[in-house]
Amino acid sequence: MTGGASPAPTSPARVAVLGAGHAGPAIARVAIAAGHPVTISASGDPEKIALIAGVLVPGAEPRWAADAVADADIVILAIPLHRFAAFDPALVAGRLVVDTMNYWPPTDGVQPLFEDPRYGSSEIVQRRLSLSTVVKTLNHIGYHELEEERRPAGSPERHALGVAGDDPGAVGVVAEFIERIGYDAVRLDGLGAGRLFQPGGPVFGASLRRAEFERALDAQAA
Repeated sequence: MTGGASPAPTSPARVAVLGAGHAGPAIARVAIAAGHPVTISASGDPEKIALIAGVLVPGAEPRWAADAVADADIVILAIPLHRFAAFDPALVAGRLVVDTMNYWPPTDGVQPLFEDPRYGSSEIVQRRLSLSTVVKTLNHIGYHELEEERRPAGSPERHALGVAGDDPGAVGVVAEFIERIGYDAVRLDGLGAGRLFQPGGPVFGASLRRAEFERALDAQAA
């Protein structure tokens, strides 16, 4: 785990949200509120989600997924995990992908792709998206809590979110995004450390301040 002060903020990253169900729009809303240009895509024609987007995510531009990804600095993968097996890796080749998905068999059913105990779910995502750089975050907070629990930097009530990845530069970009949307980013070295964010992990579903978050992770590692 790495810590320390966050780098000076740069221009807000361009964000493409893939998924217009529950989590995707919530993430898009907090990103827009933080000043990020945001596009949102579903599995087909953007006109089919234009009305929903206008109501649920005002300010987000509905686009074809390929067009949205082509312009994005960060691609948020917020599709139901059971649909990931049919996801085209070429769509996000060469892109920084934030994996917000969880493998939860009671909800998704048993997914053979994610049954290998040697790997965390985001490691499996990375193995399939081999031409992308995957960072894990936003999976351990409920989409309905994401907006409610935001706090400005320096607030004693500000909560933490973990950010795990193999590429330090990508982790840094995503950590800055997390800081901008209203949370303290706790960086973990290695995508495998993202297992700590998964269902049953020490911070899954928990609203913790930075010190509490770090202690929970350290206790699990001890």
